[in-house]
Amino acid sequence: MFIVCIVLAVIIPYMLCGINSAIIVTKIKCGKDIRELGSGNAGLTNTLRTQGKLAALFVLIGDILKGVLSILIVHFLFKAVLGIDTYSPEGGYCWVNYLAGVFAAVGHVFPLYYGFKGGKGILVTFAAMLAINWIAGVVPFIIFVIVVAISRYVSLGSIIAAACYPFCVLIFSLTQNDSSSWVNFAFAAVIGIMLIFMHRANIKRLMNHTEKKLGQKSEENEAAK
Repeated sequence: MFIVCIVLAVIIPYMLCGINSAIIVTKIKCGKDIRELGSGNAGLTNTLRTQGKLAALFVLIGDILKGVLSILIVHFLFKAVLGIDTYSPEGGYCWVNYLAGVFAAVGHVFPLYYGFKGGKGILVTFAAMLAINWIAGVVPFIIFVIVVAISRYVSLGSIIAAACYPFCVLIFSLTQNDSSSWVNFAFAAVIGIMLIFMHRANIKRLMNHTEKKLGQKSEENEAAK
């Protein structure tokens, strides 16, 4: 049953987080594919720029819910079937939550339902981070807020926060004497690297000084006015 639960810890977050809120909300609002508008990213920032605040709010709620639920479902599955508490550092199974977090991010970035073309995974991953360990998740968020407040670049804040996340996980796990500390770090590193990779186009634009700052509208949005 342990192997079955591990398989489900991969499948459930992947399938749940593959349901893309930005694609669904935009399709309902204007009948278009968000991946063909603005930056082409099926995420919160592009929804805000192309569809407005109300649509972005629904995307925010949807992405947070699926990120949190993907972790909680896996936790309760292990608790109910195997009697394993995936939140207990003493038990040494916290890595299960981080495994689920990896596939929550993968599901959002490479969704089966949408031809493996989804969003960049920041919001969903942040929600999963909080559900796994809110302290290790809040620190990168604070870093994100500070960087965005100073630079006005959401992408830059996301990249730096993603780079910091694995080390926040490692430090917290070690202070908790978690026997799976380095496994947690490895899975968190996979998440961080994937998020940075998904921002490779943003990195190029940042280097070329062509990246849009927070509050700037997309060209499509401006043309519609």
